[in-house]
Amino acid sequence: MKTPCIAACKNNEGICSGCHRTIAEIQNWRHMTDEEREHIMNKLSQKVNTHSCPKCGEPAHCDISAGKSSCWCFEIERRDTSSEPKESTCYCRTCLSELPTR
Repeated sequence: MKTPCIAACKNNEGICSGCHRTIAEIQNWRHMTDEEREHIMNKLSQKVNTHSCPKCGEPAHCDISAGKSSCWCFEIERRDTSSEPKESTCYCRTCLSELPTR
C-alpha cells in the first residue's frame, strides 16, 4: 500500500508535520481505495491543485473549490489568520500548519 508517510510524524493540531495529511486521513488510510489514496497523495505533492497559496505561491488544493461540500482543512484545528493579509483563497497544507491555532 502506497503512503506519503516519511516517518517524521507529529500531530500539529490535526495535521501531520511530516506528510501533511490530516489525522482523519491517516486514521482512514487503510480503509481507502487505491484511487482515494492516490488522489490525496496527488494533492500533497501538488500534482492536483485548485489555486496558488496566497502565502508562499505554491500550488494548493481546496476541496470546496474542487466541487465538494466540505474541505480537508475542516478536519484540523482552526488556525489564526488575523496577522495574515486578507485573501479569498486557502493556504497550502504547509503554510496552514505553520500558523498558530485559535
